[in-house]
Amino acid sequence: MKKYKVGIIGATGMVGQRFATLLENHPWFEVVALAASERSAGKTYKEAVGNRWLMHTPMPASMENMVIFNAEQDVKTVASLCDFVFCAVNMKKEEIKALEEAYAKAECPVMSNNSAHRGTPDVPMIIPEINPEHAQVIESQKKRLGTKRGFIAVKSNCSLQSYVPALHPLKDLGITNVLACTYQAISGAGKTFETFPDILDNVIPYIGGEEEKSEQEPLKIWGHVENGTIVNAATPNITAQCLRVPVSDGHTAAVFASFEKKVSLDEIISRWESFRGAPQELNLPSAPKQFLHYFTENDRPQSKLDRNLENGMAVSIGRLRPDTQYDIKFVCLSHNTLRGAAGGAVLMAELLCAKGYLD
Repeated sequence: MKKYKVGIIGATGMVGQRFATLLENHPWFEVVALAASERSAGKTYKEAVGNRWLMHTPMPASMENMVIFNAEQDVKTVASLCDFVFCAVNMKKEEIKALEEAYAKAECPVMSNNSAHRGTPDVPMIIPEINPEHAQVIESQKKRLGTKRGFIAVKSNCSLQSYVPALHPLKDLGITNVLACTYQAISGAGKTFETFPDILDNVIPYIGGEEEKSEQEPLKIWGHVENGTIVNAATPNITAQCLRVPVSDGHTAAVFASFEKKVSLDEIISRWESFRGAPQELNLPSAPKQFLHYFTENDRPQSKLDRNLENGMAVSIGRLRPDTQYDIKFVCLSHNTLRGAAGGAVLMAELLCAKGYLD
């Protein structure tokens, strides 16, 4: 595999910092450009971040003295340096759409962590183990944009990446209704306990836009490609309730599901334990060896114990049992800034590299 030159747009934020740490020693990707807001442009990465470095590992030494580009004004310069970019910016939705399209039109593919383009029908929203075939729409997107190699691909919302992977191996059993209650870590809001004192000894029962994303995005992930766009799946019916809880990292979901016919618990566990996707078959660098892990202990998974399973890229499941109103219920967990955010985008980029979309 050749070495790809990559950039991080929004490098100073929490997810941008996570990208920096994940890419520091990546076997395929070399960071050659960092970009952020006008406020940070012209400073070194170390100067721009200052005391706002939020990762548990140090800032990569190779990036400390990189001079930050202006994410909006230096599009052509960044695009000329990079084979593709990762994007995690804090801007208004329409501004993000325009920014990502500007990079794509500058013939620089964008691996986006943002939500702005998740609803765009010819922009693939990929969980690599679940819907790699959605990359097919990239060709029609390039025709719309008038590009030769520039395009946008997005990863899905972090909250659904705990329970959609658990439901996916059961899809052909005829899932009809799903209730998902998510208990989401503060890092999903870009916060730490120091910067979010309101969360201490507290649960906040509202996260703006999160429930809508949790109900709608899985239907795009489970959709099909037709005439160069993604047509959303019609089922299952999903309802979600999303709460912010005092946990640093790791989104937990309590999931309830009904099926067209009776399904045994043993078959469900067997499907989880045997499930493999394209990243495992292709042995991608960031892929977990075992994507779905089922715990038999009654008190697992726990965010503190299990969020870093397989470098934070695996999904943990437990407490599968019958339910009195739905057919089954279970609990699942994923690391929201690794599998759910930067790590998921890196894995998506690895998949697209392996499939030739980034050459």
